[in-house]
Amino acid sequence: MLSFLFLFLAGALCISFILGRPYWREYKRNKVRDLPFKKEWRKVIQQRMPYFKKMPTHLQLQLKQHIQVFLSEKKFIGYNGVNISDEIRVTIAAQACLLLLNRKTDYYPKLKTVLVYPRAFTKQQKTANTDGVHFTQNLALAGESWGFGKIVLSWQDTLNGAYDPNDGHNVVIHEFAHQLDQEDGTANGAPILGKDQNYDCWADVFSAQFEQLNKQVAAGEHSIFDYYGATNPAEFFAVASEVFFEKSQELKYEHPKLYQQLSLYYRVDPTSW
Repeated sequence: MLSFLFLFLAGALCISFILGRPYWREYKRNKVRDLPFKKEWRKVIQQRMPYFKKMPTHLQLQLKQHIQVFLSEKKFIGYNGVNISDEIRVTIAAQACLLLLNRKTDYYPKLKTVLVYPRAFTKQQKTANTDGVHFTQNLALAGESWGFGKIVLSWQDTLNGAYDPNDGHNVVIHEFAHQLDQEDGTANGAPILGKDQNYDCWADVFSAQFEQLNKQVAAGEHSIFDYYGATNPAEFFAVASEVFFEKSQELKYEHPKLYQQLSLYYRVDPTSW
């Protein structure tokens, strides 16, 4: 009888822990959000994120609160001589949290660690040519998003992306868009949409735009999107996210349907900033 009672209590405690864990996590996050935002951090944002001043006040407040939670939960590790400072942490967090505004978020739940290299890092990749011959090539990367809890970033490319908010290139936005895409499994260009969005409509708009980019690449034509977006649908979503935040006016004018889908997904309208 005692052993049964013990098992019952142990099971009840286990279930209570599992059910109560999300509430406890949110309680801790609210405590972090209520902390005063450090003046040193605000200086970093103003210096490294030019369009912060143009954002509405309520979005500035949201962003700062998200930054606080992000920095309390994610670990940063420097490689090849990079010493992780608040400047590095806040610069990356500010751009990453730009993707989380105006909606319920679990702060990139799969992500545990951000690895920072001083500049573009080299990765070996095995591939095959059209004849089926396999070979290994070295690729220089500015960033990479892994599905098992890590993002790798070049600090120099992070600074370059933050310095010019209108060039359509931002490695932090790109890699964290991949993290959003990976929340429901493998990145495929279709992240978890809100209730007011339709997957069929998303697929139609993105597929048409992806095909158009591939045609532009083949013809060598200019595109608002980086040619890298033609690699696959996942890369196109990440590249389109960069353009959405950094070339919003052009995107809305040239591709209104795509802009609408991204605006519904990210819950913001950067053209009004």
